[in-house]
Amino acid sequence: MSLFKARDWWSAALGEGEEFDQGCLCVGDVDNSGSGHDKVVVGSYMGMLRIFSPHNSKSSEGGLADVQLLEVQFQNAIIQVEVGKFVSCSELLHLAVLHPRKLSVYSVSGTAGNVEHGDQYQLKLVYEHNLQRTACNMTYGTFGGVTGHHSLCIQSMDGMLMFFEQDSYSFGRFLPGFLLPGPLVYNPRTDTFLTVSSARQLECYKYETLAVATDAESRQDPDLPLKTGGKRLMPDWSLVLGEHALDISVPFFSHSSFHIFVLGERNLYCLRDNGQIRLMKKLEFNPSCFLPYTSVTDGTTNLLLGNHTNMLLVYQDVTLKWAAQLPFVPVALRVANFPELKGVVVSLSSDGHLLCSYMGTDPSFFSTPKVDAREADYEQVDAEMKKLQKFIREASRTQDILPKTDAEEDMSVKVSVFPNMDSPSLWCFCQGRGSESSLGPSPSFFFKLLLSNVYFLSPGVGSSRVVAFSAFLNGHYPPADLTGDISVSYSSPTELNPKGVPRVLQSRFSLPLALVCVQSSPAKTTKFKITVDTNQPPVDLNSIFKEFSAQSEDKDGNSLAFQFLSGAVVTVLASKTSQRYRIQSDSFENMWLVVKELVQRFDQHFSKLGIKDFKKSFSGPMPLQEYFLAVDHHFQLRVSAQQYQDLLSERAIQFRAIQRRLLTRFKDKTPAPLQNLDTLLDATYSQVISLAEAAEENQALLQEAFVQLRSSTHLLVLLLSLWQNLTPDQTSILEATLLPLLQDTPQLGWEESCDAAVSHLLRSCLSRSPKDQATSLAQTGGPVLGLPRDTVRLKKHITLLCDRIAKGGRLTLASEANVQVPAQVQNLAAPGE
Repeated sequence: MSLFKARDWWSAALGEGEEFDQGCLCVGDVDNSGSGHDKVVVGSYMGMLRIFSPHNSKSSEGGLADVQLLEVQFQNAIIQVEVGKFVSCSELLHLAVLHPRKLSVYSVSGTAGNVEHGDQYQLKLVYEHNLQRTACNMTYGTFGGVTGHHSLCIQSMDGMLMFFEQDSYSFGRFLPGFLLPGPLVYNPRTDTFLTVSSARQLECYKYETLAVATDAESRQDPDLPLKTGGKRLMPDWSLVLGEHALDISVPFFSHSSFHIFVLGERNLYCLRDNGQIRLMKKLEFNPSCFLPYTSVTDGTTNLLLGNHTNMLLVYQDVTLKWAAQLPFVPVALRVANFPELKGVVVSLSSDGHLLCSYMGTDPSFFSTPKVDAREADYEQVDAEMKKLQKFIREASRTQDILPKTDAEEDMSVKVSVFPNMDSPSLWCFCQGRGSESSLGPSPSFFFKLLLSNVYFLSPGVGSSRVVAFSAFLNGHYPPADLTGDISVSYSSPTELNPKGVPRVLQSRFSLPLALVCVQSSPAKTTKFKITVDTNQPPVDLNSIFKEFSAQSEDKDGNSLAFQFLSGAVVTVLASKTSQRYRIQSDSFENMWLVVKELVQRFDQHFSKLGIKDFKKSFSGPMPLQEYFLAVDHHFQLRVSAQQYQDLLSERAIQFRAIQRRLLTRFKDKTPAPLQNLDTLLDATYSQVISLAEAAEENQALLQEAFVQLRSSTHLLVLLLSLWQNLTPDQTSILEATLLPLLQDTPQLGWEESCDAAVSHLLRSCLSRSPKDQATSLAQTGGPVLGLPRDTVRLKKHITLLCDRIAKGGRLTLASEANVQVPAQVQNLAAPGE
């Protein structure tokens, strides 16, 4: 425990639930203000970039909004941020942001505000590089001795060093004997790169050696002949550390001190440029990060070192000079100069606590208790151990912390769904018959139709309680599923846990088909038709659907029609001579609920008759073209939603710009003509409102289209299972593949998720050969999922999926674990394409 605490100069809590690491913090004059004062740049794994210009927390009245210059949300995680001269022919500083699959360089510029809102800062993209491999970290410097600008080097997760010189890619080299990535740093004095390999040794590579080494693409394509040009990549020197390194730093303060600092898990190393150990410090704690900085004594270097006991230690070489207490475990440390104070220590925690502090003399009154240094009496310790073991055995025999599983549960849940409508819905249903409606005699979507009861027993008493509620259709289109789940959470107290152990009971229920449709007249001509075959004689449809038989016009039971609230009519026809049933309708997605209900009621009907060999099948062909119509409709609405969002952003920027100009004119002491700015403001406002209303309407249509897509997908999965006689487990795998999402989100949609899942099945259990399957399992990584350009690839994969299932492909997840990966595949690097 430290005697003193770090004095809080300014602090902030960044976001909720965000994660930060070592490379997420950097300081520098990123906006090129020319004052020499630093700004704090912080990036998070959630893709949030923030730039601060801290002030003293006691003198600042605006809080976080007063010091935060910029906040930008990116779609991808931010691994590392750096400030340097990354643009050719420019002496200005720019910001480099490293994402898993992208390197972006931005310019940060500020403009003086015309009103009291203050200055405005903008982040403009200068250039970016799309990476073919997943990045781990990066470093920058004057590679090759070039002055005036900085180059960038990125280390990938598979051990490749990728070199970038401003907006162009230079070359890439694989590190020899690579297994896991380590810290990477550039030494400008010797023009070398330092890293710690998986063999736990520090390796040094010259930039010249990397440039003339064998080309990296020879490792990527093993089937090609080996290239004769170039040299084999070997380290210039190496030093065995015997432990994993957390960080490497090469400070450059004066020409009199040239040192390399390596922070290990248990030791701190200081090396010369040739790899010789200058000094070494064995640590008695677990370090988290460190930062060398300049010292006032010649020949020495000061270090800031943070550990997992919330301590900030100051070393001069290996001598501890100061210790201060921090409110968190730091993962990154920097030293910055601000207008009010120089030499401020900037620290960042893993959960987003940013602190600017300095060393003070605020004492901590905690005193370490004295340790009894008497010798241990082994006989007394052995007797105490036996006594404690006896208590443990008795406690475990009598009562456990968790409640024991009894034969009879302390609470049970039973769900009962009434087959008839409740009284308000019945009255509304009768009133709806006399009104003139395009839907005919059917209830409206907001009528309460069903009443569900939930029964559960109170623990230990044996009493029961009834909870009743109603279910109704919330929309003008039928849902994709009529099943639901009821969850009951309660606490079961025990002797050692009086507050109770939380437990959850679940029960599933199914709503009747009468909730979404009514009986109607059969349709003779329709667009879509599906035929289901059985091995039993035809069944009277009126006996299967008894709730619809009272109003049926066909007394023979050979035909029955259902009209949904959307107006679509689904007709079921039973053949008189064969054992076939035809379901036909003008709406492909609305057939799903009727086909599902028909198949389930057939199973229940023949099960009651005692027929065990009842089988049902679908002879094909699969209605893929009809299914793809729903896919294209949903995709077009998603594209329209993205276009509306882009247009709204443009109009909002225009609206704010006009507001600023008008406000400047109104605050001007000398009256000036508005130059039709008020007319332009009204027109822009009208455009924003119109676009917002159109976006809301498109969002409602998108939700309806996704429900229709889910219904079509459920129908396709059911027909595939009947066509190929799939087991319930195989049907579950197929349904999880084609329906990976329950709802669309702006970040992740159905098309890209389904394409990724189907592609995985085609590469794994449905692959053509075990070699292809093993190769696909060895490949990791891939592009970030996003809205595709079109649905051609998705439709091609779904067609290929149905074709391979028809040819006898097995839908099983166990095959992935049983495939033995060949040795050649194990040595392949992840392509990351």
